[in-house]
Amino acid sequence: MADANRQIVPPIRIDFSTDDKKWIAEKITDVLTSGRLTLGVYGEEFEAEFAAMHGVKYAVAVNSGTCSLEIIYRALDVKGRDVLVPADTFFATAATVIAAGGNPVLMDTDIETLSTTALEVEKRLTDNTAAITIVHCAGLMTSEMPAIVALCKARGIPLVEDAAHAHASTLNGQYAGSFGIAGSFSFYPTKVMTSAEGGMITTDDERIATEARIYRDQGKASFHQNSHIRLGYNWRMSEPCAIIGLRHLQHLKEMVAGRKRAAALYFDALTAENCGLRLIHEPKGNSANFYKFAAYLPDGCDRAHLKAWMKEEHGVIFAGEAYEFALQQHPVFQHLDTGDLPDSLYACGRQVCLPMFASMTDTEINRVVDGLKAAKIAGVL
Repeated sequence: MADANRQIVPPIRIDFSTDDKKWIAEKITDVLTSGRLTLGVYGEEFEAEFAAMHGVKYAVAVNSGTCSLEIIYRALDVKGRDVLVPADTFFATAATVIAAGGNPVLMDTDIETLSTTALEVEKRLTDNTAAITIVHCAGLMTSEMPAIVALCKARGIPLVEDAAHAHASTLNGQYAGSFGIAGSFSFYPTKVMTSAEGGMITTDDERIATEARIYRDQGKASFHQNSHIRLGYNWRMSEPCAIIGLRHLQHLKEMVAGRKRAAALYFDALTAENCGLRLIHEPKGNSANFYKFAAYLPDGCDRAHLKAWMKEEHGVIFAGEAYEFALQQHPVFQHLDTGDLPDSLYACGRQVCLPMFASMTDTEINRVVDGLKAAKIAGVL
């Protein structure tokens, strides 16, 4: 049994320094004094800096990654048509298609990248396809993105990026969220950077940016005019959330560097120890942010037992899987099961994610590795 006095290795750690907390408090005091608590100057600054960092013309801040996807689908007018989405993704990637009036069509998983392939995309295309969504799962980007982009251009079908995991991830030097007509980011607290709650839409398309600003503010023609021209909703980001996000954005590159350092130590140690995990490496051309450090379990390994054993015996708490269930396994999406999505079941059923955060110490990483070595010796892994 684990030593009760041993420090726990948590699955994640949300880092705000003393200076960060002071800066955030001062800026929130500013907006409380001004009374402009939403759609103000800090939101605009957050948008401008996020767009500049990710190499796009426009960024539109909203109150969740979920609504950022729904807004994109609404702006693309997917109503009554199909949107291809990976089976290995979060509920919202498909649920927002339905909310926007479209029909999700599931694609199988490329187990090497947790994404999908150009061949799989082409297999699912029909004359009723309104858009294709690629998810950069765990902060990894498939090296087939250029081929997928070319396919979408050839067919005249918009490409959407669900980049909820992929802040500052790049492929061949190009940032996530800049490959398609629009990208969707999440700032939920577990993400690489956070705004407490929030999301961001990235795009080079002026029309999409304009539509997004209309949809996020109840569908109004302008902030100062109660003339509603779209069926929008209250999807605004508050100024306090924008302030938190702006501060974390200023540290994003150094936080990613911390994650990459931790990932490199994991790769070196786990490869040397050969403790039974099948590690998921960065695809060719990637510079991943390592939102998750994912690996596959060997045959016969009970994931729930391993996670409980690591916590109890070594004080190591694994992160949640990048996805525990494929979409078709959720009761609300069982009707989407096409019966030919086997790799999504493998990826979700075999996957485990080790603790990962920017401020991980060598001691914490060694604790995780030592625990996995012990798990193999004990026959748990």
